[in-house]
Amino acid sequence: QAQLTESGGGLVQAGDSLRLSCTASGGTFSSMHMGWFRQAPGKEREFVATISRFGVTTLYADSAEGRFTISRDNAKKSVYLQMSGLKPEDTAIYYCAAKLRPGVSTLAEDYDYWGQGTQVTVSL
Repeated sequence: QAQLTESGGGLVQAGDSLRLSCTASGGTFSSMHMGWFRQAPGKEREFVATISRFGVTTLYADSAEGRFTISRDNAKKSVYLQMSGLKPEDTAIYYCAAKLRPGVSTLAEDYDYWGQGTQVTVSL
């Protein structure tokens, strides 16, 4: 059983950068594909980015492509989301998730463990 803890959220201005972190405890981190999702008020949870077990494969939502970078450090059992050029529409709770079965996925239902989320608010 893995537990995921996100950190790094906050209130920033449009155009700023922010780095989210997610640290895992329990389980074998290097066996987990990791993903970032977000949920804005009144909206469904949506995919942001995912990274394969050893970082070979990354996928991004169109909204994140070119602005966000997902990375991981298996020695630190951590995954990161570097966000730049933030926009007000990026405001959401950001969740870290772990997937145990083979293959990366953009679907929330494919993930087995979730963190509690970290709030990101982008003001004009």
